[in-house]
Amino acid sequence: MVPQFDIEALRTMIVGTDLGSFARAALHLGRSQSAVSMQLKRLEEQAGHALFHRRGRGLVPTEAGDTLLSYARRIVAMHDEAAMALGASVAPPTIRLGLPQDFFEEVMPSALATFCQKRPNVHVAVRAGRNYALEDEVKSGRLDLALAFAGMDRPGTGELLATMPMFWLSKDEDSEPLRDVSGTLPLVLFDHPCLFRQAALRSLDEAGIRWRLSLTTPSLPGVWAALRFGLGVTVRTAHGVPPGIRRLDNCLPALPPLELRMLKQDHLPKAAQDLAHILKATIENPGVAAQLPTR
Repeated sequence: MVPQFDIEALRTMIVGTDLGSFARAALHLGRSQSAVSMQLKRLEEQAGHALFHRRGRGLVPTEAGDTLLSYARRIVAMHDEAAMALGASVAPPTIRLGLPQDFFEEVMPSALATFCQKRPNVHVAVRAGRNYALEDEVKSGRLDLALAFAGMDRPGTGELLATMPMFWLSKDEDSEPLRDVSGTLPLVLFDHPCLFRQAALRSLDEAGIRWRLSLTTPSLPGVWAALRFGLGVTVRTAHGVPPGIRRLDNCLPALPPLELRMLKQDHLPKAAQDLAHILKATIENPGVAAQLPTR
């Protein structure tokens, strides 16, 4: 009897093999691990062969599994192409991307525009997050890849993309004083924990400069708005700095550089690998810091 393969089971096989585990496949597909396991078991019954070597929660194809996998990719692609040609709605594959808020204004639009030209039928779900949270979400399988800042005082995870300087930033008006009437430096910073906050406070303390927290917020647009209204100074890299904000060079203590790292799952689908490559190329484009006004 000729096997009758279930399309959704084949789709699950592809995702599970690309991601390397039941758990990651379940998260990616929005299903329980038991549902994914049952689909793959049913597929093995349809094929009449064991398709995977099971190592804990890992998925490693057998020889029969490798054979079916190559056909599965073509079958699913042709199925979706036919459905789209007939006007049916086919859920696009999804890549889950995490970014610091700094990259939402320039890096993300540029990278996604390039990616969408190459992969127009792939859905990218972008989520803003704090560096520590993004790292945790990649480790747990809730994100496929992410960009995150890391301090140079501890070993970083993921791929090092760049070492970036931090800058003191303030309202773009020379007449605005840096300190309030008491001689204290007002600061606009993220809530704790934050690498930028830590670097700012440490450098001021080491230099013996008095400071106070004028405003704390988890929102980067909130930081920029506070700076425009003259509520204080902040610390960031040159990425994502909007008009009306200026670097303060040589008037406040030097700041250490940060590392920008790419965090990703071990077994990324080809589309996610393409997005990672485009993000890396976009980040490596020079000249961002040079374009920032200084005083």
